[in-house]
Amino acid sequence: MTSYEPFGARLRHAMDERGPLCVGIDPHASLLTEWGLNDDVAGLERFSRTVVEALADRVAVVKPQSAFFERFGSRGVAVLERTVEEARAAGALVLMDAKRGDIGSTMAAYAEAFLRKDSPLFSDALTVSPYLGYGSLSPAIALARESGSGLFVLALTSNPEGGEVQHAFRADGRNVGATMLGHLAAENTGEEPLGSFGAVVGATLGDLSSYDLAINGPLLAPGVGAQGATAADLPGVFGAAVRNVVPNVSRGVLRHGPDVAALRSVSDRFADEIRTAVTAS
Repeated sequence: MTSYEPFGARLRHAMDERGPLCVGIDPHASLLTEWGLNDDVAGLERFSRTVVEALADRVAVVKPQSAFFERFGSRGVAVLERTVEEARAAGALVLMDAKRGDIGSTMAAYAEAFLRKDSPLFSDALTVSPYLGYGSLSPAIALARESGSGLFVLALTSNPEGGEVQHAFRADGRNVGATMLGHLAAENTGEEPLGSFGAVVGATLGDLSSYDLAINGPLLAPGVGAQGATAADLPGVFGAAVRNVVPNVSRGVLRHGPDVAALRSVSDRFADEIRTAVTAS
């Protein structure tokens, strides 16, 4: 494998090799406290490096939440840069959870920050918001194709507030979430073994059989673990698309730190449970 393979191909390989699991790197204040760390840059760095040491050589994807680093200013962003570099060096794919969304040159600048190969924050994929119109993502889509990166587009999120936008119906009879899935299916047409443009679809949403989730791309599924969804729920939620689901677990793994062995053990358990559920479906 080379770094120039499209993200979808690299993700498919990582999921098959390591198990379909994404673990968040979410150093929020309460979790730092639970780990016995100070809510400062030193605590942030200790937390992040511990997660990378424990997990980046065994899970398919790690997902740093940019906001928890940005809140410390330039020193926090420097920690994020090192976290991305070290996680990728250990073999994990890095999905930057920044949920950027804007128009024109501003969207292009956000894309350059995370998807340009010579950027200090270059990541394998980026979460983006399409709610200035799907077309507003064009600069990020173009750069992702050029750099071999991927995007995860917010489509059917699990937060209750999301419904007022995502479940709103358009004049053509489709709701907004379904429209986003349709755009992504078009982006991924003909890509093998998996397209690079994925959707964020909550694992806590229940039966989604009214949606066409066959977008030939990955489905990032937050909600497993602390939010209440289980590995066994995934086939019922995602149906035939379950093999392309990348369940995200954050607190369900991270609360077991700072013990490296415990972090490894629980992440392995989640990966095994998810693999078993997907294979049995």
